Amino acid sequence: MSVAVVPFLAFAVSQVGTPGPANMALMTTGAGFGLRAAVPFVAGVVLGKQLIIWPIGFGLMSVAAVYPLAFVVLKYISAGYICWLAWRVANMRLNTPEAGAKVPGFGAGLIVHPLNPKAWGMIATGFTAFTTPGTQTLQATALIAICLLVVQILLHPLWTLGGAMIARWIAGTPAERVLMWTLAALTVLSVLFVLFGGGAI
Repeated sequence: MSVAVVPFLAFAVSQVGTPGPANMALMTTGAGFGLRAAVPFVAGVVLGKQLIIWPIGFGLMSVAAVYPLAFVVLKYISAGYICWLAWRVANMRLNTPEAGAKVPGFGAGLIVHPLNPKAWGMIATGFTAFTTPGTQTLQATALIAICLLVVQILLHPLWTLGGAMIARWIAGTPAERVLMWTLAALTVLSVLFVLFGGGAI
């Protein structure tokens, strides 16, 4: 197999599990309305990422087939962007902003990831850092799509259900800083492993 599935899953967990626009929206929605009312919004967020995975996958894999060097350049650019996002995560602080009066629905969730720069950067990194040039486009895209779908199904509801409680417990305490730096470090390590010591497995 020419997609590094296990390292990519670790990378996906570090990305989907860290604070960002999508998870902050999920946390806010869960805090304001509870998980049950937020289920349509959560489903929209989960499926919305699929709307950008497939176009990115087919576009990048086509580039890799014709211009292998461009694929390598994109790998390092994407990795650099993810490391920059990790730095932002490390310095981010949790909060629980007040939710609006009306619970957001499926449609609102569906557009979260297409409008989320972190999602675009994460997916681009998934293809450039965890996929070997020459891999069949459908194989690479399907594997990355399935991995992200599974991770999102597991983690997004947790942010919705428990994010607000976690924020209340540790916001403003020393534990908050430790948590954010740990999440950021896991993100960087997963990228560095594939760039310098990993490989497709």
